[in-house]
Amino acid sequence: MSETRDATTWVVIGASGFVGSRIVADARSRGITIVELAAPRLEAVPASVAAARTAAAGAVDVVDELAAAFRGAGVVVNAAGLATPDAEMSASLVGANAVLPLVALAAARRSGAKRFVHLSSAAVQGPVLVLDESTRTMPFSPYSQSKAWGEQLLVEARAEGTPDDVTEVVVVRATSVQGPGRPTTDRLRRLATSPLASVASPGDAPTPVTSVAALAEFVTAVGTFDGIVPAVVLQPWEGLTVSSVLEAAGGRPPRRLPRLLCRFVVASVRVVSRLMGGRLAGPIRRVELMWFGQGQTSGWAESVGIRPTPAVADLLRGGDA
Repeated sequence: MSETRDATTWVVIGASGFVGSRIVADARSRGITIVELAAPRLEAVPASVAAARTAAAGAVDVVDELAAAFRGAGVVVNAAGLATPDAEMSASLVGANAVLPLVALAAARRSGAKRFVHLSSAAVQGPVLVLDESTRTMPFSPYSQSKAWGEQLLVEARAEGTPDDVTEVVVVRATSVQGPGRPTTDRLRRLATSPLASVASPGDAPTPVTSVAALAEFVTAVGTFDGIVPAVVLQPWEGLTVSSVLEAAGGRPPRRLPRLLCRFVVASVRVVSRLMGGRLAGPIRRVELMWFGQGQTSGWAESVGIRPTPAVADLLRGGDA
């Protein structure tokens, strides 16, 4: 059995990325020693979760290299991946979002890390009315499918672990994360100031729009938690509704549209998307979230008293959170 390491030393894979860099900054501000690591490039036949599993099993050299880099770290955070919601299915998409997590876990186990934290996306649950922390997924696009495969492989690995596996596996489902300089945040601001800014009446539905600052704070809390963490945990809600997020980003209340009309439009365009091979799945989902939002359970974080500082409203108003 590998020696368990000190949890005050972390390795962050994808440390230079949008989310990874904020996790590094937050963890360091709390006295954690960080080793920054670039993600290896992996690929897999974009056919099934089984193909991703096979590709991970064949990446022996990469596991060896990562295990050497992880040596001495108590926590490994995988913040790497391809965050491309509108991408087509490809070998690189599956490699980054499904193969890498399992390869990195194998290396973390070999090095004796205490906890392995993987950054996933609430997109894996698709259009469910309420996001939760179950292993149920409903992917609606190549991106969400690749992230769902990554989750599945890690959850299975946690369940199949032996007594010699000292590494606890945790999947963090990030919601709709916004941050300074992020293209999706810039698009949201442009939309909020345009005539298209609208919500389905009455406009008080909760939205999972959150800040990268709150996500980084949550990941640090998960990594340092003194106790058992569930296999899947959901980023906490920051309290915004479909109306308040557009008002914060655009400086004025959005237009309220008849709810039945919005439902009809979404259903009609979804039919067209299916006839086009699902090419409009991403844009349709974004419109659906703008109009109807999406609820989420309070989850594990609230049950143990973890409440990241809400920051997304100030960010959307032009702050630097």
